[in-house]
Amino acid sequence: MTTGPRIGIDLGGSKIEGVVVRGSHEATRIVERERIPTEATAGYDHILDRVAGLVERLDDRIDERAPIGVGMPGSVTAGGLVKNSNTVCLNGTRFREDLERRVGRDITFANDANCFALAEATLGAGVGYDMVFGVIMGTGTGGGLVIGGAVREGPQSICGEWGHMVLWPRSDRRCYCGETGCVETYLAGPWIERDYVSMGGSEMRLTDIIERRRGGDPVAQRCVETWLDAYGRAMANAINILDPDVVVLGGGVSNADCLYDEGTARVAEHIFSDELTTPILRHRIGDSAGVIGAALLV
Repeated sequence: MTTGPRIGIDLGGSKIEGVVVRGSHEATRIVERERIPTEATAGYDHILDRVAGLVERLDDRIDERAPIGVGMPGSVTAGGLVKNSNTVCLNGTRFREDLERRVGRDITFANDANCFALAEATLGAGVGYDMVFGVIMGTGTGGGLVIGGAVREGPQSICGEWGHMVLWPRSDRRCYCGETGCVETYLAGPWIERDYVSMGGSEMRLTDIIERRRGGDPVAQRCVETWLDAYGRAMANAINILDPDVVVLGGGVSNADCLYDEGTARVAEHIFSDELTTPILRHRIGDSAGVIGAALLV
């Protein structure tokens, strides 16, 4: 079935992306796209203005008011307040209500990792699998679960939030969520880069750390070994609980090739089974999966 235009918005900590898509779910195509910086340090009202302005410009380009799906960090409380967002100025606000009021129509919202999972399950690496666990490892660590083509949110809207399972409770790594030793504090890119510095290396990006490891840098070797060990334990825990048909990795960290051979071997070491049969796949759609997933919500 062919559908009319739909708007998708992906609200991230550093950028906001908006698209207009057309076509059926299985043949979705982007016809308009715009990316702008979030400028989160300017505060809540500024972010609200940025998103509303982007929606208005997309409306103007297609000369109609299309239905809207928005993916954003965190979820909402029973009272409608944003919670668990790593864009912390959104926490405690009524962002969903305020944005609907600004654009003058209803909006379908979901966690950004859920949008990623939905896009990969519908159009990407998860096509053909019934239960898809979509994982984002980038500046943060999140996840979403799609079952039978539908996002599973759960009664507390936290389904798939494996980044805030506590991996080592006595850790000195304090997460923005208030806990210590969360998975995110071992697998998110900035934390891995911070590890390299704390072990005696200089400041550099994860891609450079991996390259230095290949060159024999002992600090890089130790840093990557620590990261892969944490990944193996964390992913095994998630698979033990969910036993999904496939895991799809996304986010900047997921582009590291070592996750798909060494990392998978580490998962196999810790899983509660004599063998690991769950495919762990690289994303196919790329960094627009979140915004496409947001459009697929409607």
